[in-house]
Amino acid sequence: MKIKWYGHAAFKITTDNGTRIIIDPYESGAYDGALAYGIIDEEADIVLTSHDHADHNYVKTISGKYVLVDKAGEYDMRGVKIKAFPSFHDKSLGKERGNNLIFVIACDDLILAHTGDIGHALDADLLKQIGKTDIVLLPVGGFFTIDAAEATKMIDSLAPAVTIPMHYKTEKCAFPIALVEEFTRNQDNVRVLDKSEIDFKKENLPTKPQIIVLRYAL
Repeated sequence: MKIKWYGHAAFKITTDNGTRIIIDPYESGAYDGALAYGIIDEEADIVLTSHDHADHNYVKTISGKYVLVDKAGEYDMRGVKIKAFPSFHDKSLGKERGNNLIFVIACDDLILAHTGDIGHALDADLLKQIGKTDIVLLPVGGFFTIDAAEATKMIDSLAPAVTIPMHYKTEKCAFPIALVEEFTRNQDNVRVLDKSEIDFKKENLPTKPQIIVLRYAL
């Protein structure tokens, strides 16, 4: 499994058999230019969008005969099993910012969870539904989502081998959210990479939980 971080909450997962999954593509220049990551102009076989906001659902620049998954349910296609679980964008059952989907993707003998713009702690039922994870893509910037402290509690609950933070302030994101260092400064076993892509194999996952910070691609 290859993981590429475009920026913000947008990722491309490429499976060992070549299936391309794009998750939460953003609109470049959205919100009066506050989101300045470059245009995602790539082909996909599957596109996942966690909720209907411009920084997570912009599919107009994505090409290919892809299947769009934007509703809760279970899906099985191209050797990939996907479960989409309903959650909320805030602590008020969606009353402030609406609903959110958590995607759990099973392929290449790995389980990856993309938590979208999760805005609340996971209750026992949702934790049970998500189940065992190997890799979690998790917002850490706060304000619109869980913050650094809440993200720490979430990875303690999910216990993945690898956590990749997302949805935090960079020079290309002017949202009123925190830098990734707010999350990583109190973590053990942090790797900061000067690249946007990384490959994982089940047998090569770290034995000690690890935070991996990628460099945005666009």
